[in-house]
Amino acid sequence: MENRALTREELRDVIEGRGNAFRIPMTFDFWRGAMDFDVEKYPGDIQTVSINTPAPTEGHELDPDFKWIHLDRVHDSENAALDAQCYFDMEDVDEVITRFPSPHSPAVYVNAKPRAAGDHAYRLANWWYCLFERHWSLRGMENALCDYYEYPDEVHRLYRALTDFYKAIIVRMGDEYGCDGIFTSDDIGTQNAPFFSLEIFREFFKPYYKELIDTAHAHGMHFWLHTCGNIERFIPELIDIGLDVLHPIQKYTMDERTIAQRYGDKICIWAGFDVQRTIPYGTCADCEREVKYLIDTYARKDGRLILTFGNNLTPDTPPESLEAVMKTALEYGMQKVHALNEENS
Repeated sequence: MENRALTREELRDVIEGRGNAFRIPMTFDFWRGAMDFDVEKYPGDIQTVSINTPAPTEGHELDPDFKWIHLDRVHDSENAALDAQCYFDMEDVDEVITRFPSPHSPAVYVNAKPRAAGDHAYRLANWWYCLFERHWSLRGMENALCDYYEYPDEVHRLYRALTDFYKAIIVRMGDEYGCDGIFTSDDIGTQNAPFFSLEIFREFFKPYYKELIDTAHAHGMHFWLHTCGNIERFIPELIDIGLDVLHPIQKYTMDERTIAQRYGDKICIWAGFDVQRTIPYGTCADCEREVKYLIDTYARKDGRLILTFGNNLTPDTPPESLEAVMKTALEYGMQKVHALNEENS
């Protein structure tokens, strides 16, 4: 059984719908989290390049000014829950963005290395928290959700500044670090429905996402987006602005078969194996069935499917369940591609 990693060219073909490689791509190691597991015997088809983004109020040892908030009147959020921490009032947004950190700070690239000569792996540059997640992490969830109605102009100025910051980083990751893709996160869905109306999405998210995607494309990269929850309402909008890869189509929030039938030929699905129920509480047989279900649901003759987990694994994940996922993905992923090729021969 061939067990090598896919090349960047093979993975690009899959993402862009030009056909499958010799198996379904596997990227489980990206979401392995704190799980201690020997993944060396299983291929990993992406090489991650980590982008370091600022903390709210603490600078970096390489750059003390590398922080989002420079106000003297910072709110006391020390004892607040993660989604209730508020670091500035919207009336102060112009002062905040005027003193934004530089996207060219050495702190951004502290974990990044240029592509080595002869390195044929697909390189995926990654930062966490894009627009909504960055917004609520600085303003608190309740404030952020109200800001779209109470401070729309200020939200636009904040998102404009964030977008410009990210675009500068995207350019450097493509031009200087030889990356093939850019990956970021924005959880804009709950278990049952999106956080926002379609009107809010179109006004505050779609134009800025499009700029980020267009910048990535202009510098030879794909754009990958992680967004948890039910975001079915927004998938056609994301396809419309050229999103290349979408993760995870979260289990129990949307119907995978419906998503595959409606959009599987228009966008690459980074299909996320269920980490809420199946892998922590299911049997090995349950894990095998779920992997086969994902492959059977999303696999197409033109590619557009990559396998991974739906989110980071927790340390209590049974090793035998993880083994079942990886082994089934490798073996059944090859079988499925062979079957698709036979159908088309």
